[in-house]
Amino acid sequence: MLDARLLKLPTASHQHCHEHHQIVVGVQGEAELSIDGTGTHLDTWKACLVPTEARHDYCGDLQNHMMVINLDPSSPAISTPSHADYERMVRVFEKPRTIHMDGRLQGLVQFAAGEFDRSPGNLAMHSHLASSILYCMADRISDRTASTPNRHSLSPDAIQRYIRANLHRKITVQDLASEACLSVSRFHEVFREVVGTTPHQFLLQARLNQAINLLASTPLSVSEISYRVGFSSQSALTNALRKHKGTTPARLQLRDDVA
Repeated sequence: MLDARLLKLPTASHQHCHEHHQIVVGVQGEAELSIDGTGTHLDTWKACLVPTEARHDYCGDLQNHMMVINLDPSSPAISTPSHADYERMVRVFEKPRTIHMDGRLQGLVQFAAGEFDRSPGNLAMHSHLASSILYCMADRISDRTASTPNRHSLSPDAIQRYIRANLHRKITVQDLASEACLSVSRFHEVFREVVGTTPHQFLLQARLNQAINLLASTPLSVSEISYRVGFSSQSALTNALRKHKGTTPARLQLRDDVA
């Protein structure tokens, strides 16, 4: 019923459609998708849901890695007791959607991607992890449909664009709150509700993701990359990568050399 894999989207593709539902989830890098004529930007905090027969194409940057989950709506397995809640899961494909993942869901995706990479031949594990991601997305969509709390129009996209433009310098929570036109205390509360993580954790992940992209795709020194993504020193970046991503600059640069 489920087929899941890690892919690198090409820099261009022809418009196409297929007879299965599809989820494209950002793991690394960025991509542009167009579904039935509507464009969306995909990064590590977003997932795009493509229903069966929806015409779509995409364009990925050179560093992109995406988790692609295919769900066959005609599979006989959906009638078995183990998939009795299939109808709840498949509701997310009623229309094309872009999902802004909160911190917990993004963490699950990154964990699953790491397991896919660690054990590429374990298809049963891939399917179970992909099912977990899909069920979590379905839960969040159901929750948002059932209730629409006042979130003061906080846009994670706008915050992310601000962070990306100012990544090289110190960014305070006050800066982010001002960008959202909220007080610092209210910004903390609303940000946690909308994104699922704290502003500090969100900012740290943005710095680390950009550092990983630069380490894997440019000949820049670790010291220069540390400066560009806002770390105080090379050792600060190294320690953060080891603690939060389980890797080091040397490993990332070595992987690029081998590739």
